[in-house]
Amino acid sequence: MSSSTAPSAPTARIGRPLAAWAAWDWGSAAFNHIVTTFVFTVYLTGSVAADEASGSSALATAISVSGVLVALVAPVYGQRSDAAGAESGRQRRLGWLTAVIIACTALMALIAPQPSYLWWGLLLLGVGTFAYELAQVEYNAMIYRLAPPGRTGRVSGIGWAAGYVGGIVLLVICFVLFLADSPVIPFEGEGTAVRVVVLVAAVWFAVSTIPVLRMRFPFPAPPGDTEAAVGWLASYKLLFRRLARLYRDDRHLLGFLVSSAIYRDGLTAVFTFGGVLAAGTFGLSPGDVIIFAIVANIVSALGALVGGWLDDRVGPKLVILVCLAALVVTAAVMLFASGPTAFWIGGTFLSLFVGPAQACSRSYLARIVPPGREGELFGLYATTGRAVSFLAPAMFALFIAVFGAQRWGILGIGLVLLLGLATLIPVRAVAGSAAAGQAAVRT
Repeated sequence: MSSSTAPSAPTARIGRPLAAWAAWDWGSAAFNHIVTTFVFTVYLTGSVAADEASGSSALATAISVSGVLVALVAPVYGQRSDAAGAESGRQRRLGWLTAVIIACTALMALIAPQPSYLWWGLLLLGVGTFAYELAQVEYNAMIYRLAPPGRTGRVSGIGWAAGYVGGIVLLVICFVLFLADSPVIPFEGEGTAVRVVVLVAAVWFAVSTIPVLRMRFPFPAPPGDTEAAVGWLASYKLLFRRLARLYRDDRHLLGFLVSSAIYRDGLTAVFTFGGVLAAGTFGLSPGDVIIFAIVANIVSALGALVGGWLDDRVGPKLVILVCLAALVVTAAVMLFASGPTAFWIGGTFLSLFVGPAQACSRSYLARIVPPGREGELFGLYATTGRAVSFLAPAMFALFIAVFGAQRWGILGIGLVLLLGLATLIPVRAVAGSAAAGQAAVRT
């Protein structure tokens, strides 16, 4: 039962802390959309690398290496985060990790359009991605103290939608000011505009992080995980014991972690390689890629909001299954399509279903995580995702190598999504608001 001084779920005011929390997602669009998807990675593969093929291969390698490091560190990191217990510490750790991401983003302004700079750019991307995944462990674990009973899906959806809307606003600003064919502020020299844009992205993220570092949570913190208050080496031993216990006691939860790892890698690949495919296979100009990114974020934001609303009514699993099925079908159609119009239609459909699948995945775990172990299980969530983070990039590269054309990479991504769909089917469904209500006892 809650203590007498704790705010009750029905009366707690969550508007202001929810807005502060979602502001971080809003700001993270600077890294997700400018750096990893639509601007900097396209710049690396198209202008910095000697050619697009070698640049795409190097990009996939960097992402895979970063993923392996996250897989090794994230679960123990999350475990030790839980041991600390105090939410102020969680906010402080989120702040330090975000500072690393911002620094990496700002340093990308030094990457000139010459092949000798490629690996420096990829190093900054890898370090920033590593810090971002650990920051997500802290950020996602905060949902437990923000979502009142029956609103877990909605809160998660609002966070994802804020990220997409932040991406829209930032992309519009950068496109109009720096990246359009006739920008408001033109720059001389290849790649100069992109290097200015990453500085803008760094400032954007820094400002957007301030609210979450100053926020007060509407619900009290659970007690710290005292079992996890051990050294790093002992933390790995504890991790293996808990995984064995999870396999013995809750195979559906373990099954969800494995399944979501697979399909989330496919979802990430949709955006990671979306800009590359748009330019290389479907013939969009760099300016058109940015315009599409703006539209895609609008559609994704709407999808995340609707998905969160449906999540609280029918449960997250059904929403995820429908979204994955739609993504697989759309990818199959796009494999044989050509031209900018086909990409606009297919890419818009993909964007519509990516947001709900991402939001509901986070909601599923937030509904069932035991109090005091949020960091550990969201660390496992990050780890299982990164443990197979090589899968979609490898499949993307493999099918390009086998068939000799970039478009066949779509087949590799589609197969990863299909595998994730197949492995999710036997996982136990979590109900909508009824299941969320079970999480009402917070202390």
